[in-house]
Amino acid sequence: MLQRPEMVLIDVDGTLVDSVPDLAYCVDEMLKQLGMPVRGEERVRHWVGNGVERLVKRALINDLNGEPDAALYEKALPVFRELYSENTSKRSCLYDGVPEALEFLKTTGVKIGCVTNKASHFTLPILEDLGIRGYFETVLCGDMVAKKKPDPMPLLQVAQQLGVAPENSLMLGDSMSDVKAARAAGFAIICMSYGYNHGEDIRDYHPDAVVDSMAEVKDIVAWN
Repeated sequence: MLQRPEMVLIDVDGTLVDSVPDLAYCVDEMLKQLGMPVRGEERVRHWVGNGVERLVKRALINDLNGEPDAALYEKALPVFRELYSENTSKRSCLYDGVPEALEFLKTTGVKIGCVTNKASHFTLPILEDLGIRGYFETVLCGDMVAKKKPDPMPLLQVAQQLGVAPENSLMLGDSMSDVKAARAAGFAIICMSYGYNHGEDIRDYHPDAVVDSMAEVKDIVAWN
């Protein structure tokens, strides 16, 4: 059992929301406009989790690591952003167990925040459209902070904002970036088994616990 936190911060993509269907649609439409082969949802699922810029680069080179031609990237990024701004939540959905988990957390009296590397003009519409924006006291997006996860800065910034010590805080995430950020910030960390971790098993990064549904969080933390 993990000790009861005073604050729970939750990641978006791969944790709360399966956003890959929309991201994959936009990747493939971008590539079509550039006269390039499409990549498909299964491949895109291995590439998400480090922000839109990195996703676009991976799509252009068809690989997880590396850099595309700079001129091609400068042409592609605004195309993707325009597509995604119109398709942030048309195909995305909450994972099973997320509504129950958020309702439960609301009853515990803990402070609930959202920390994501995703830009605010994509994040906030998704949270609104999927009906969960109201659960969070604060939402910190990738364009609101100088450094993104895996740097601990976003987590520490919200802890300071909400007046909670890091050692009394819990992160819910799905990727090695979430684990690294939580460890560096001094947070406990629970990961979802189903998220976006580039095809790697999140257990290999040794979070404090791994769950198959966010609803299980109520059973592995000593809330009383």
